[in-house]
Amino acid sequence: MFDDNGSFLLAMLEFFIFLGWFMGLFFIFGDLFRSRDLGGFAKTMWVLFLIFLPFLGMLVYLIARGSGMTERAMAAHAEMQKHQEAYIRSVAAPAAGPANATEEIAKAKGLLDSGTINAIEFEQLKTRALERQGTAVS
Repeated sequence: MFDDNGSFLLAMLEFFIFLGWFMGLFFIFGDLFRSRDLGGFAKTMWVLFLIFLPFLGMLVYLIARGSGMTERAMAAHAEMQKHQEAYIRSVAAPAAGPANATEEIAKAKGLLDSGTINAIEFEQLKTRALERQGTAVS
């Protein structure tokens, strides 16, 4: 297949040029479909232009819309990060339980009134709840 080292190096160069073109095509298609300022008809025209005249289409796209590619990619990344942080906050939220010392003391008072705990245990629970909140117990 390869007669000498020159033809092998030329084939490698062609392969890397093709790979670079293919990656550029993926970036352009990603940017094209991420863009919210283009309608469906304009996106269809760009896709057809990129399919039927690939090299010329890529160059024209980069000249016409290349300056906004970074802004669109960064906006998409920021939106994705915002959604991820919201998901993490929702999953990492503390388990359902008393949110503050007042609720803990009210719950302990209910236990005391029902006879489940005695007065000493109620005072211990109240002290722990106030210490967790950072309020001094007098």
